[in-house]
Amino acid sequence: MENFNEERACLCVLNKVFGFEPKIGRALMEALGGATAVLKASQNEISELLGPYSRTRYAPLLSASAFDSAAMELEHLASSGCRFIGIGEPGYPEALLECEDPPLGLYYKGTLSPEEVFGKMPKVAIIGTRSLSYYGRDWCRNIVEALSKAKIKPLIVSGLAIGVDVTAHKAALDFGLPTVGVMATGIDDIYPTQNIKVGEQMASTPGCALITDFPPRTGAIRINFLRRNRIIAGICRATILVESKIRGGGMMTARLAYSYDRDVFALPGRIDDPLSQGCNMLIRENIAAPIGDLADLVERLGLGKTDISPKADFKAEVETFYSDMDENSRQEILRIAMLVKKRRGIGMDDLCGLTGWSFGRVSRIVTTLECDGFISVDLLQHCSPRSAKE
Repeated sequence: MENFNEERACLCVLNKVFGFEPKIGRALMEALGGATAVLKASQNEISELLGPYSRTRYAPLLSASAFDSAAMELEHLASSGCRFIGIGEPGYPEALLECEDPPLGLYYKGTLSPEEVFGKMPKVAIIGTRSLSYYGRDWCRNIVEALSKAKIKPLIVSGLAIGVDVTAHKAALDFGLPTVGVMATGIDDIYPTQNIKVGEQMASTPGCALITDFPPRTGAIRINFLRRNRIIAGICRATILVESKIRGGGMMTARLAYSYDRDVFALPGRIDDPLSQGCNMLIRENIAAPIGDLADLVERLGLGKTDISPKADFKAEVETFYSDMDENSRQEILRIAMLVKKRRGIGMDDLCGLTGWSFGRVSRIVTTLECDGFISVDLLQHCSPRSAKE
């Protein structure tokens, strides 16, 4: 069980009261000499600092019963493998202290201490839309794979949402990088439910963790995600936007990162693709640097050299691989391969329609390409080029 710490319990109270207004909580602490002093201050002292209206708004929440409740919460967190890290305590991410609105504390769940997870390792946020395209999915994994091959390994940070977030977390786990999920709910509630398995895997994997500044039993509501985004942007020295519409949480996080004087990168996309319009806008506004060459990205992130080798031309690689086949069979395979490359996520029915071939003929070629590692086929029979071959 974690040793009781009075100042931490008081910070826990202040975090609940001033979660959306951390500046006020910090101002009180600076004026009175710490979180414990704030909880011990009289209503008159609080009113003198915050004005007469604070007597009804804040003073009742800064009570002895609130302290007792926080102390019980800390005890329960310790018994469930979680903890609360107050601002300024060991393990609290140092980069957050540079922001104008850092949370007064963070709830944490992981197998290693927060000091080990948030130590000197560089941190890179990978964020974007929930409506991730096949293009975005492939490039998100490509980016994480490239970072995993860097001389200096980074910590991957994202928001555990569907789409880009969970793709980045899964890729980090697959490629051996630590990853942290910043949640918009309490530490006891992984949201959305389809990401529970990934979240639990992160919490139980050394070097990985889940964090949030929301108290336990806090549900998922829209405004909480906006508040969560500042932590993602603040923790990391660099933020990568993979895909985003012009409006969205990823855009807000990227702009926040820029306002915190962090490096921002964006994956360019087609100008007529709504999922790339946000990235393209940030690049036009010189807020984000475009991602083109992955080896260059790794170096610009300050992670040193990487052993990424240039990708072979997809068409040439397919032709070479099947060079021993007769000409007709090789051209059939090549046609399907190039259709899949051009139209990531294309379905079997669409392949039949575009080629005019029977389902059985198309299925046989798709199976061949999948078995030989050139394409992947999901449960809905959507085909995409494998990033390792592309």
